[in-house]
Amino acid sequence: MHLDPDVVLDRRRLKRKIGFWRIAAFLAAGAALVVGLTEAGTIKNFAQQSTPHVARISISGFIRPDRKFQEMLERIGKSSSVKGVIVEINSPGGATSGGEALYEGLRDLAKKKPTVAHVDSLAASAAYMAALGTDRIIVRRSALTGSIGVIAQWADVSELLAKVGVKFEEVKSSPLKAEPTPFKPVSPEARAAVDRMIQDSYGWFVGLVAERRSLGPDEAKRLADGRVFTGAQALDAKLVDELGGPEAARRWLETAKGVDKDLPVRDWKPRDDKFGWDLAQSAVAAATRGVLSGLGMEDAVRGGAALDGLTSVWHPEGLKN
Repeated sequence: MHLDPDVVLDRRRLKRKIGFWRIAAFLAAGAALVVGLTEAGTIKNFAQQSTPHVARISISGFIRPDRKFQEMLERIGKSSSVKGVIVEINSPGGATSGGEALYEGLRDLAKKKPTVAHVDSLAASAAYMAALGTDRIIVRRSALTGSIGVIAQWADVSELLAKVGVKFEEVKSSPLKAEPTPFKPVSPEARAAVDRMIQDSYGWFVGLVAERRSLGPDEAKRLADGRVFTGAQALDAKLVDELGGPEAARRWLETAKGVDKDLPVRDWKPRDDKFGWDLAQSAVAAATRGVLSGLGMEDAVRGGAALDGLTSVWHPEGLKN
């Protein structure tokens, strides 16, 4: 079959164009990936964390079980670049199970790296429990710590419901199922069950304090009456090791553990699961924009980003930038 020379030339030009834009799309996606990594700080963080340094992590706010934080502790423990760890704590406590998980994670980390806790303002209850997992606890003189204990609280709104004409009813498999409840006064049996649960966790917490702070059982229990201590009071009670700021934590790593004083301190943070997906979206979008612009379709690029007229989107006040 004989083809017209012009048709052959057109086909060759088309193939070259397709090949060119395939390469352009690939390069655009690669560029977007690099830009995304740079903007997210991933390249910079990798470079910093791959050289010898002291890792600094933060425990703040309400404590609850956190899988990402535990995974970060495991990564720090495995990193040959980390020569020591500073744990900055500023938390009123939280879930007992969250404090227990932090304590266990920090104890495992302390077996691999010298680890020191520094309390700038507050480390109470489960936050103090977490601090016990490190090799040394340093607090500022006016910081608050302690509040050793366990608590369960609930409201009794049964009288309020009665006043507004609401009657609470239930059918359950056994008397202690879903007890206590705010919808009726707590029964003696339910109160006793909650008390046994509290005392079990409390006994474990007190034992932890006695073991980690080298205190006798009676002395540990005397200190574990729920009160908070200033840093100076906590030092006198042997609940902490030293008064000072972040520089004291760095100095202890140097003098007690031989960590080079000239090593930089790098912040470690839990990984964000959304990062990979967001980065992939950015790369695809950048590649698409590059190809469309190259084909002279800038209007399509601009049109895709426009939002004219009414929109329906949930935007809580707390999420505004």
